[in-house]
Amino acid sequence: MFVLAALAVILTGCVSTPPYVYHYIPGRTATLDNGYAAAPRTAPFFVQVAIDAGNELIGKPYRYGGGHRNFDDDAYDCSGAVCYVLHCIGRMNTPTPSSELRRYGDSGPGRWITIYASSGHSFLVVAGLRFDTGYGTGANGPHWLTRSRPADEFVMRHPIGL
Repeated sequence: MFVLAALAVILTGCVSTPPYVYHYIPGRTATLDNGYAAAPRTAPFFVQVAIDAGNELIGKPYRYGGGHRNFDDDAYDCSGAVCYVLHCIGRMNTPTPSSELRRYGDSGPGRWITIYASSGHSFLVVAGLRFDTGYGTGANGPHWLTRSRPADEFVMRHPIGL
């Protein structure tokens, strides 16, 4: 019995986070137009607020540590941008680094919002659309993407209940 339990623990550690892959589902997935996201019409209010918050950061540059002294800043890093969106939906009181987001909320994907966090990077998926500061089109700062990205070293977390 001990051997089976030990094997289960070892194999669980071998499971990697699946990559982010955009799949459009009518009525459930946000859309992208000229760099700005639009929530599905049937999305809950907090999803609309999260997408609006992400849209507010479009065009702001990337700066390491940006968004960490205050939620409102003139530039954002990855976790600063993630924390800003979470703050706008009432789910974050203090900006926190990516490494701390690895323990945020509940584990696994959320119904509408999923946080991907590693020790050195984080990004959000809101209504199926990725909000990121890296691994994309070369944009410098927070932006929405449909481009897939690997997530091997990330954990998936979500705001409790969402």
